[in-house]
Amino acid sequence: MTVTAQMARFALVGVVNTGTYYGCYLALLSVLPYLAAHVIAFALSMIGSFLLNSYFTYRTRPTWRKFLLFPLTNAANFVITTGGVWLLVDRAGFSSRYAPLVAAVAAIPITFVVSRAIMLRPDVRPKAVERVR
Repeated sequence: MTVTAQMARFALVGVVNTGTYYGCYLALLSVLPYLAAHVIAFALSMIGSFLLNSYFTYRTRPTWRKFLLFPLTNAANFVITTGGVWLLVDRAGFSSRYAPLVAAVAAIPITFVVSRAIMLRPDVRPKAVERVR
């Protein structure tokens, strides 16, 4: 599959993931402060994102190793969106309902590059150490 096709699929997964995140965020916002709602919704949507990117975007088998590394793909995304949400709400006076959508746009290219590197990384198992006689 070409990188262009992967980018298109990644974008589609991103739309679904953003919808999942935003739905969870709004539901949690009614019972939690906005930053807590953001963090929890982000974590839940990241699990869905991992599975969709494994099967649909990169057509690779999900493994525990990739699952454990996948949060690294979202580390930059998390920092950018969390900082963006805080800046937009606390400093720029944006509504806490819409700030996450604006902040998410800035994080998309970085997330794709890191995601692609992790998801397409070959699963290398360490070779058995041979005994020297």
